[in-house]
Amino acid sequence: MRTTFLIIFILGSIYASAQDLENNAGSNHGNKFEQLGTILPTPNEYRTASGAPGSRYWQQKCDYDIQCELDEKTQRLTGTETVTYYNNSPDPLNYLWLQLDENQHSSKNNANYQKASSTANMSNDQSLDSLGRLTSTNDFGENITKLTDLSGRPLSYTINKTMMRVELPLALKPGQKFVFKVSWNYHITDRNIQGGRGGFEYFPEDGNYIFTISQWYPRLCVYSDFQGWQNHQFTDNAEFALTFGTFKVHMTVPADHVVGATGVCQNYQEVLTPTQMARWQKAQTANDVVEIVNLEEAKAAEKDRSTQKKTWIFKADSVRDFAWTSSRKFIWDAMPVKIEGKKVMCMSYYGKQAYNLFRRYSTKVVAHTIKSYSHFTVPYPYPVAQSVEAANGMEYPMICFNYGRTEKDGTYSETTKNAMIGVVIHEVGHNFFPMIVNSDERQWAWMDEGINTFVEYLTEQLFDNKFPSKRGPAYLITDYMKLPKDQLEPIMTNAENIARLGSNAYGKPAAALNLLREVVMGRELFDYAFKQYAKRWAFKHPTPADFFRTMNDASGENLDWFWRGWFYGTDAVDISLDSVKWIKPEFSDRPSRPMDAQSLRPVRKPILPDFEDITQLRNKEDKSLNFATDADTSLRDFYWKYDRGIIPYDTAKYASLNSGNKPVYDDKIRDKYATKNIYQLQFTNKGGLVSPIIIEWTYQDGTKEMEMIPAQVWRLNEKTLTKIFIKDKEAKEIRLDPMRVTADVDPSNNAWPKIPEQSRFEVFRARQKQVRETSNANNPMQIEAQKEKKAF
Repeated sequence: MRTTFLIIFILGSIYASAQDLENNAGSNHGNKFEQLGTILPTPNEYRTASGAPGSRYWQQKCDYDIQCELDEKTQRLTGTETVTYYNNSPDPLNYLWLQLDENQHSSKNNANYQKASSTANMSNDQSLDSLGRLTSTNDFGENITKLTDLSGRPLSYTINKTMMRVELPLALKPGQKFVFKVSWNYHITDRNIQGGRGGFEYFPEDGNYIFTISQWYPRLCVYSDFQGWQNHQFTDNAEFALTFGTFKVHMTVPADHVVGATGVCQNYQEVLTPTQMARWQKAQTANDVVEIVNLEEAKAAEKDRSTQKKTWIFKADSVRDFAWTSSRKFIWDAMPVKIEGKKVMCMSYYGKQAYNLFRRYSTKVVAHTIKSYSHFTVPYPYPVAQSVEAANGMEYPMICFNYGRTEKDGTYSETTKNAMIGVVIHEVGHNFFPMIVNSDERQWAWMDEGINTFVEYLTEQLFDNKFPSKRGPAYLITDYMKLPKDQLEPIMTNAENIARLGSNAYGKPAAALNLLREVVMGRELFDYAFKQYAKRWAFKHPTPADFFRTMNDASGENLDWFWRGWFYGTDAVDISLDSVKWIKPEFSDRPSRPMDAQSLRPVRKPILPDFEDITQLRNKEDKSLNFATDADTSLRDFYWKYDRGIIPYDTAKYASLNSGNKPVYDDKIRDKYATKNIYQLQFTNKGGLVSPIIIEWTYQDGTKEMEMIPAQVWRLNEKTLTKIFIKDKEAKEIRLDPMRVTADVDPSNNAWPKIPEQSRFEVFRARQKQVRETSNANNPMQIEAQKEKKAF
């Protein structure tokens, strides 16, 4: 029992220390700059302490051969797939786990993670219907109609909500593969009613559909060295962890539909008209966007519906998923772009309702995005990159769904345009995070959303230097970071448990990485380390520790304080400039201390311990011990005797040997500092998150100087500090973080002299003015078009 208790106590202590982020709780130092230590997993032969894959790193592989058919009239999808699973792990596997994400919509097999709901005293009929659907039964979800091994023998399986466990006839040993077949079908959901990542959208004005088919087939979960099976239920918030492989997919659809999908089409000659095929071939070497299916052809297809069917065949290598889209409403355009000498076909699919926006921007933004991301990470490895206009944004390998429609007259507001460009960049950018650098989205949302949002910001700013990015700059996250602590959680929180996912998993990590790049590390160091992370983990499964360690290792910067504060904590940046002392040096020839009685000092007493501790006492009692000064009396100097009273202590007082010496100043030093202005600044870390201190000095002559003090200045006192600055000029104003790059949540305490805040009346008046200026000008393009019509 005693041994068991000891083991439990030790394990509990290890767990507690791993969870406790403070090494020196209650102190003003020794916490925020300590290494992450046991907070990170122990390095091993699979994942090294440098953040790189280890010598025995492994990951599984899964190939799919899928045949499916889309029934547009009944909005039903039926499919059969042959799955080949390769066990590259060192572990024998008795079963496989597959994801059935469509069960999210099922009233029988959903993940059963319900959210709180409420309604007002007054509501509309659609809101009431939405509440009714939450409690009614439906026929959504995947129906597994057959599951066999390659020879046709049935396999046992269990469906647990959105997960399916397949029992293997024999344990799948390391190095072996297992092939099985599964047949299934499901009722496609209306993405505007049931929600979700895919589905259909119906257009009553012309009676047609746009289908965006995603998370649609039974697909393998990840089995990894750091987690085992990632079989957490899918509830729509946390996304996916998937295994790389090869896909070959046959999609049978109405003959007049246009299909876009992950990968490269294998049979354009069969499914395109000769005219469309000629345009496709022209697009291969075009310098501008070429319409493969044009607007007039799309409008004609909306009216003249075919009763025939066609099968489109796509193949994709080294991808973790497969998605596709199908509609007779589509205009389809394309252009090539070269990424390090390799051609990538950039393409877009969109209905007439998005023509004036998507035709001008979509494909060119796709091209810009993969060029920008390739610069910051790894060269885009796939042969195509596609953007599909849909009701909301979502990403898959080589294809993504994005919103952005015009008014009926073809005009659009600037807000709509910028939102469309931003979402195309964001969703295309997901090809890199997590489609290539394949992090576990279901566990760590920030590793795909936050990192991607950061590179999205860089890409937006390279697209247009006046682009109004919504996330990325530090000042845009301050409203979130200054919320009460009970409304916050660390970035390192499971996605299902995050109250404000957009701010926590997108905005805060993006701001943190931008701060790291622009302020803490500098672009050269950051960009090198960030690229190393992308190179190391391209087509692999990284964890947060791999990212943190790689950034440290490749840059030579100890950034554990940064990861600790920004990713594991909820503190905010709030550095207060409390006081400023202005000192002018004065040089005097008078002695530093007059020769008087006060300058007489006693002789220093013997330096002895205040008390004898238990070790000293026991050593004294132990007659077997032989001290060195006893064994060798030559070691007994003056102080050995002085400490023992052999030479007595002199109680008289004596003048210092150098007392009364007149100080002599070096003329060069006096000339150097006689005209200097010395400023002592006192700072308080009110927010708790340690940060670099960026100071803007404005001098009496109107000139300015910017100065940065690294965050490590807080090492020995994480709460307050003073620092001396010597300046040639007299300061008129001192301001902290003038460019708002540190995410300081309270600028009101950042200046000297203090700048008065606006009165409440003045703030209200400014806001009212802003509203008046914009409330009647939501769409200047539309207003200008109306003016032109009146002119004629």
